[in-house]
Amino acid sequence: MIRHVLGISGGKDSAALAIYMKEKYPDFQIDYYNSDTGCELEETEQLINRLESVLGTITRIIAAQGSPEPTPFHHFLKSSGGYLPSPQARWCTQKMKLVEFEKYVGDEPTISYVGIRGDEEREGYVSTKPNVQAIFPFRRNIWSMDVINKVLHNDNIAQLEEIYRSVCPQNLLEKAIEAIQKPLTKYFYYSKKLNALLDLDVKIFNQAVFKYLKTTDYPVGKLDSFPLVDNDEVLGINEIYKILEESGVGVPAYYKEIEFEVDGKKGKYSRSRSGCYFCFFQQKIEWIWLYEQHPDLFQKSMEFEKDGYTWNQGESLADLIKPERIRQIKLDAIKRQELKAKKQSNSLLVDMFADDSDVLCANCFI
Repeated sequence: MIRHVLGISGGKDSAALAIYMKEKYPDFQIDYYNSDTGCELEETEQLINRLESVLGTITRIIAAQGSPEPTPFHHFLKSSGGYLPSPQARWCTQKMKLVEFEKYVGDEPTISYVGIRGDEEREGYVSTKPNVQAIFPFRRNIWSMDVINKVLHNDNIAQLEEIYRSVCPQNLLEKAIEAIQKPLTKYFYYSKKLNALLDLDVKIFNQAVFKYLKTTDYPVGKLDSFPLVDNDEVLGINEIYKILEESGVGVPAYYKEIEFEVDGKKGKYSRSRSGCYFCFFQQKIEWIWLYEQHPDLFQKSMEFEKDGYTWNQGESLADLIKPERIRQIKLDAIKRQELKAKKQSNSLLVDMFADDSDVLCANCFI
């Protein structure tokens, strides 16, 4: 028996994926879960409640149950001696989410569906447990990199060629074999070989990978059939918003753009992600959004900064909200938005507040 699970982070992408999977693959018995840190925005809880009316039960996974501390985060912060998490020490996701997720899954063969969009250039969380396999339904390449690395490895050229000869139509076979037989080098690396085969035909590539997985212990390989191999849809931000609106669930309220003005210039801000209200991956303009839209939560965030520990390296929240600093952060945000609008005026809609240099914590979105 193969288990199917899907994590609801409280953000738009995982919410849309859950709706998408339920509508497109109704025969899948998917277990939906949410890793509850106790430090989410109220809007996140509202979204999860609305999703339950569409999906059914969403299991809340809560770390440190029975602790006298008010939230799991408070519990682990105390046990770490007040040392705040950071990009270099992300103990929050490890202790509050990853450990609990792997307990939730146990040792049963499990497929975990992850809401990384087709217009994103990043990888999602891939469990180190061998019984858990990640699948990315919104992307052109639905497989995780560990699978791709095995399938396209130079040692597997002969096996992959044999598989392609059994699944690929004759009119495409010659080009497919040419790409397969070309060995990986520092000039012809995994992504180039992957894209060569995907460009030829996504469905054929997926069928070949599925057949290869039949020779492994991966959970997908244990299935008699896997309908996602015949899906070549690629969903970006526009499609995500459409799914949420048409389902009646709607877009989480914190994504709503709010206009601000400084020095006669106008900009917009919002929160760009789900997660804890004090997430250290927030951009500076998002901290200002929190300060102005949720002053109580900003105050709580400030109270965590003790003994020299700060959420932002080299800058405390008290310094961040000084009037001149707020002014500069807003002007910087306006400049980025203006530049991005110029660059992307003829391209697909993207998240206005995702800075090109922004780093996302993939682990936090399970």
